[in-house]
Amino acid sequence: MLSRDQAATMLTLQASMNAKVDPEWKAARYPYLRAVAIEGAEAIEHHGWKWWKKQDKDLAQLQMELIDIWHFILSEILLRHGPHADTSLDRLMVDVQGTESRLQIEFDGKTYTLEELDLVSKLELLIALSVARRIEIAVFAAIMQDCELSWTGLFCQYVGKNVLNMFRQDNGYKEGTYQKIWGGREDNEYLVEIITILDPAQPGFKDEVYAALAAAYPA
Repeated sequence: MLSRDQAATMLTLQASMNAKVDPEWKAARYPYLRAVAIEGAEAIEHHGWKWWKKQDKDLAQLQMELIDIWHFILSEILLRHGPHADTSLDRLMVDVQGTESRLQIEFDGKTYTLEELDLVSKLELLIALSVARRIEIAVFAAIMQDCELSWTGLFCQYVGKNVLNMFRQDNGYKEGTYQKIWGGREDNEYLVEIITILDPAQPGFKDEVYAALAAAYPA
């Protein structure tokens, strides 16, 4: 289960990233749940849904889409409950801790039992809820389970991707001068190696990830 410290770290990182992209992000009120819907559709593509051709599920890409979705869910929570208030953290922890008991979702006049849905159906439900401006962490958690992603795994991948995004911004991503390919490999590949060898339980995990990226970057 996600710890309160891990949740606080992710909310802090997300608020920092949003401010990095746009210092006025709170006033702008971007449609973060629209982004969740789009990323959910991309996740379905990585799973495969076309009955008229052979398709193989890409688990790694599915997990990556979940990390992107989580960025936008956190952003919407921060927007609704305050980016520097305990209310965002309290709301998130209540929702996460309630996922094991919230087995049914009421939506559009119908009751959905999560354990009876396959992965694509759960992704469709997440998309529909997001379009309706609803956050249902229980649905997201059920999708995580189907994608073999634990809360600890989510934390590691989220922090890694968030730090990489911040590193990109610090090194000219917005200006178009950032080098995404390092020695013939994408920066994402370096990130995977880095978070594998570091301990996410350490308080300085995110700083260690940033330092390792800086050491590897061909500046």
